[in-house]
Amino acid sequence: MYVCLCVGVTDRDIENAVSSGARSWREVREATGCAGQCGKCACTGKSVMREAISQEMAMDPDLAYAV
Repeated sequence: MYVCLCVGVTDRDIENAVSSGARSWREVREATGCAGQCGKCACTGKSVMREAISQEMAMDPDLAYAV
């Protein structure tokens, strides 16, 4: 699903950013451009990011420090 319509960021884009090592909202924004214009998508983007980090932690318990 599209999270940020301004720049066309999807939930998959955010998940890929987390898979590539992004562990903060700032890192996700830098990697995807999400919430860089109007900012209305920031809340949804953060939720998608948190869920993706939780999924990463479930697969690799050594990432517990990330959240």
